[in-house]
Amino acid sequence: MIRTETDFSSAIEPLDDRARLVVDMVREISLQTDPQAMVNVFRRQTPRLYGGDGSLSISRRDLKAPYYRITRSTRWKEEINPWTQPDRLPLLHGGVLAELMYSDTAGIIKDVSIPSTDPCYVHLQDARSLLSLPLFDGGVSLNMVVRWSSDPCGFDHLRLADAILTANLFGRATNTLVIARRLEKANAEFDYEMKQVADLQRSLLPPCLPTIPALDIAASYNTAARAGGDYYDFFDFTDGRWGVVIADVSGHGTPAAVVMAMLRTLLHARCNQRATPAETLAVVNQHLCEQTQRYDGMFVTAFYGIYDSHDGSLLYSCAGHNPPLLVDRRAAVRELDEAQTVPLAVDQQCEFPESRVQLTPGDTLLLYTDGITEAVNETGEMYGRDRLLSCVHEDVPNAQHIIDCITMKLLGYTKGGAQQDDQTLVAMLVRP
Repeated sequence: MIRTETDFSSAIEPLDDRARLVVDMVREISLQTDPQAMVNVFRRQTPRLYGGDGSLSISRRDLKAPYYRITRSTRWKEEINPWTQPDRLPLLHGGVLAELMYSDTAGIIKDVSIPSTDPCYVHLQDARSLLSLPLFDGGVSLNMVVRWSSDPCGFDHLRLADAILTANLFGRATNTLVIARRLEKANAEFDYEMKQVADLQRSLLPPCLPTIPALDIAASYNTAARAGGDYYDFFDFTDGRWGVVIADVSGHGTPAAVVMAMLRTLLHARCNQRATPAETLAVVNQHLCEQTQRYDGMFVTAFYGIYDSHDGSLLYSCAGHNPPLLVDRRAAVRELDEAQTVPLAVDQQCEFPESRVQLTPGDTLLLYTDGITEAVNETGEMYGRDRLLSCVHEDVPNAQHIIDCITMKLLGYTKGGAQQDDQTLVAMLVRP
């Protein structure tokens, strides 16, 4: 007769008491997230699993023979958590427990009598038989469970193999949970530190966008990690001229954020009324070349321009960065790529060319990092320059409209998927 799927559950033979006990125990253990609570579940069932009247657990981790620590004992009236209260664990040496611990041997000792001079006598004074279950770690019994019975023949040899296997599997499960808790704590601490770095880094960006005559400005800044390596800024020369910079440190995360902070410090120290974009980038490049050697080949792409509100001109230099897009009122697009050179922190003797462009009313200057064009969708296809341009070809009432259009279309394209690089946009629209 062929059984249907619904027949099998009713055809299973009933479990005996021991098997039912094990099923109930492992089910309860699976609910635990704290190693101490999981151990307590196991300890409640050990008398029924192994027999005996009491037990103690010992450890020789980080100790040398004949020393060991008692980590648990049914004699204790107060519970001690060995992971959170290691300083309260008794440290003993020698005696029957040391002999068992360092022998790496599992077994049953019948008709035993613990002498009153033994260091563990207070724990085993009623013992007449012992069951030793070594818990192996890296091939060595670093921990051991010792059960005792007041009966000289209190343990069954037929259960010994199951007891060894069960105890060691439980020991590995406990160790895994301990490691998981430690990793969880370490990740929480790391996440907190990264958040602090990210908050500090964001504080280095302009707290608000400047008010520049004849310009409407908007910006967007999103990091791939908590802390990133993108950077943008403005510099008021107080004579009607404004410096604008956008930069991208290779990589992301904390190292990129550190180099970004260095770049900001250098630019704020070097940007002044007398220095041209090329001169500023040259000085910054020299310092970065000296400092970034310790960061394993990191480099920085940067665009730096000086806008003159009196005549609408933009003098600029570009160190390996994506050329900004200049979109006129007829939506014709031009890349400002006439002053390109290698990124910063690559060649200390690099010379930086300059170029000048005239901005007229209705023109839009769009600066961006490659995290925009290299963002990928679910199939790994990049967003690309053409999709970026689709926003600037639309009717552009203001700079914020451009930023919102790009970020919303980018979000729709990537469906909010995690990206590998930071994404920064700055739009500057010359008002009519």
